[in-house]
Amino acid sequence: MANRERVLITGPKALSEVLVTKNYVFEKPPGLRNSIGRILGEGILLAEGDEHKIQRKNLMPAFAFRHIKDLYPVFWQKTREVVQAMDNHILADAANQPTSTDPEKAGKTAIIEVGNWASRVTLDIIGVAGLGRDFGAIQDENSELNETYRQLFAPNRQALILNLLSQFLPEWFIGRLPVKRNEDVNAASRYIRSVCRSLVQEKKQKIARKEPTDHDILSVALESGGFSDENLADQLMTFLAAGHETTATSMTWAIYMLARFPKVQERLRQEVRELLPPIDSDTDITSLDIDHMPYLNAVCNEVLRYYSPVPMTLRETNQETEILGHKIPKGTRVIIAPWATNFDKSLWGPDAHEFNPDRWMPTNADDKRAASGGATSNFAFMTFLHGPRSCIGQAFAKAEFACILAGWVGRFEFELKDEEQRDEKNIEIKGGITARPSKGMYMRATIVDGW
Repeated sequence: MANRERVLITGPKALSEVLVTKNYVFEKPPGLRNSIGRILGEGILLAEGDEHKIQRKNLMPAFAFRHIKDLYPVFWQKTREVVQAMDNHILADAANQPTSTDPEKAGKTAIIEVGNWASRVTLDIIGVAGLGRDFGAIQDENSELNETYRQLFAPNRQALILNLLSQFLPEWFIGRLPVKRNEDVNAASRYIRSVCRSLVQEKKQKIARKEPTDHDILSVALESGGFSDENLADQLMTFLAAGHETTATSMTWAIYMLARFPKVQERLRQEVRELLPPIDSDTDITSLDIDHMPYLNAVCNEVLRYYSPVPMTLRETNQETEILGHKIPKGTRVIIAPWATNFDKSLWGPDAHEFNPDRWMPTNADDKRAASGGATSNFAFMTFLHGPRSCIGQAFAKAEFACILAGWVGRFEFELKDEEQRDEKNIEIKGGITARPSKGMYMRATIVDGW
């Protein structure tokens, strides 16, 4: 655009250089930091250089697997809660507006918007597991925080126009234009920051009273002593927005792909029902339960490969540099696109463009290729990036995703609402931080008894 040069990197060697060897030479563009910083705060996602190193070091203990494994019961409890709420919603809708002609499904089938339910459960999970507060979004979709994020992430014509203008005008100028989108974003930012500040104060008072330490991420971050109250509020803004929106997007695409491939869905449901306790029991699950479900993990990995929630990210050189010996001037935009690299046939093989969970399934005990999906490089799977700027919440997100998907598929059968949905080209995707269907993802959901 505007005859400005861009560099798109897709190969493993170039990605390694940008994300690992010279990662602090390639920064997030200032305009991007200003625009999404209003929603995400100036947390670890947007910090650069030494500031980023310090923040990541102080936050790493909170995201270590030894800590994440203690959160699996929280993920499962919230999954049980959302499944019960969806049950009630489907039964009520089916009684009022029958949507199935199949006698076996009559009275327990309804059309649901998958993304809405996914956002509600992931917001509650990041609230409890991350910040120590239940936001109640599952029980009340109109709760103030859920409604705030829904408006922020909803497709918006004004937002698209402002985004286009930001290619030509400074971000500080765009942010001060007297238009409704800016007013909405500023109001949302103030509200979210006030919630995060109150969470920090609550937690500090709890620690001061020497009450038992919680397992949530905020408690661990506070104990590190490496953050001011305001910086902690920024981190919480990052975890809240990025932590629930990305996993909700993955859930949306997971249900879509399972509806497109009923045999995959049925095979997954069989594994879930064999290996996990009934969803309406009070039995919790552990990280080992999920680890011992090869097909669930295969499906999750393939969804994350096929529909990376963040399709692309930007960097900008803060000094003159090189990529694979090619001179890159200071100020050059560099594009990293999981939606390109995750489909590279030279890395994934001839079936790179096909949805195939079996690529992640081991054929025997010594099969090591399945751990990488058969890809020839660590840099073939770019959903969480790599290096010092990789997603710090990767283990959290994958665990939460697996738990929710297992609960949903164990309990519900999902079918395409319209046959035209079968062709991906008919699903319009909105621009934004994550790749969501612009008109929602409506599916026919049926309660499957016996679990």
